[in-house]
Amino acid sequence: MLWAALLCLAAAISGCDSGERMLSVDGEGLEPAGRVLLVNYWAEWCAPCREEIPALNTLAQSAETVLVVGINYDALPAEQTRTQMEKLGIVFPVLVEEPPYRWGQPRPDILPSTFVIDPDGQWRETLVGPQTLEQLKAAVERSRL
Repeated sequence: MLWAALLCLAAAISGCDSGERMLSVDGEGLEPAGRVLLVNYWAEWCAPCREEIPALNTLAQSAETVLVVGINYDALPAEQTRTQMEKLGIVFPVLVEEPPYRWGQPRPDILPSTFVIDPDGQWRETLVGPQTLEQLKAAVERSRL
């Protein structure tokens, strides 16, 4: 019992509930497990989001030490989200729903926004606006310092 209480306390302090599991719209359970996590908020109607997707796709497909996940800002049902992913060419996983804890950060007001979470599950920074591949890689490196 004491162990469970300590685990909950550690999760609360870290801003990430370790009991929460991220689930993609394709039904895949996602676990960052020591990787840098990039959590990208996007929407179909957001032109800067569409501009940024190729860089996120490239990073998601090429960096084994990084997990890129998306969150549809409009919180659409899974089927609609999958349709939009296909239309926009998104290849990285998109979550079924936004994690309620959001690493202790408020929901972004500007799109696109990307939370950078370090390998220990700590929020490091929020990238606002469309990012290039070089900017994303630099943020990943900063999160490891």
